[in-house]
Amino acid sequence: MFDTFTSRLELNGTLTTVTALRIGAGRSTEPIGSDIPVVKDALGHPFIPGSSFKGALRSRLESFLRGIYGNNRHKVADPSNEKEWSITAQEITALKKEHKQKEHKQKDQALTDDILKGTDRISALFGSPWLASKFQVRDLLVQDGAWFGQYQERDGVAIDRDTETAADGKLYNFQVVPPGTPFKVKIIVENAKEWELGLLVLGLSQFEQEQIPLGGGRSRGLGVVKLKIDDFWWFDSQEDDLLTYLQALVNQQQARYAKSDADIYAKSDADIEIYRELWAQALMDKIKGDFINTATLNQL
Repeated sequence: MFDTFTSRLELNGTLTTVTALRIGAGRSTEPIGSDIPVVKDALGHPFIPGSSFKGALRSRLESFLRGIYGNNRHKVADPSNEKEWSITAQEITALKKEHKQKEHKQKDQALTDDILKGTDRISALFGSPWLASKFQVRDLLVQDGAWFGQYQERDGVAIDRDTETAADGKLYNFQVVPPGTPFKVKIIVENAKEWELGLLVLGLSQFEQEQIPLGGGRSRGLGVVKLKIDDFWWFDSQEDDLLTYLQALVNQQQARYAKSDADIYAKSDADIEIYRELWAQALMDKIKGDFINTATLNQL
């Protein structure tokens, strides 16, 4: 499935903290400093793990689709519970055994087709134990020149549920990244279908509208962030010539930061809106098609 290059979407943008952000690195063992410091890179700057961004995005999309499909693991799975995967480990084993016994030359392709057919909507894009993810999110580093060590300290306390007062010895402090801190965002998607890109667009719109908080302390109002997409690069082998695209990439690598032929794949704001609408409509058509197919099966 992934051995043929067909398309690539690259998004570059900025994720800015609207409220203080706390992505903890675990309890500190240092005698001084915060009890719970934020996660930092090798230079001591805060960063947001790409897995945190991607996990929050996946969780929001799963909640949306669960509201549409209900608790149907074949359409929207629960990655934290193997029994609620769209294809469990036992079912994968059974599929492999079934296809191994077949004598046709295309049995590997037939097995792949059955696995893809049984994969839920979210896992088709985000990946699963049996299927590679189609997109990656790089770790979000602070924008160059925007960090001067301006960490903030907040106090916390554990409450004794019986006395409803502060528990003895449970006072602690934690580090946060202040509001207004900009992080660089880079997202790459390859070989995704239009409806899968519709899922991504839907999820990213939630970040653009400050609807997906990140990190800990969200009940306190921490972790509100806002996404702004700055660059949108799109290549589709059905629209563009692959050899021309590859040559443009080589020229860009040779020119490094100079303007190059690869810039023809950078889309304007008008183009971006067209693609957003196209992919969002493809997602709506996919969901409607699922219900039409289900209704047809129920009538048989």
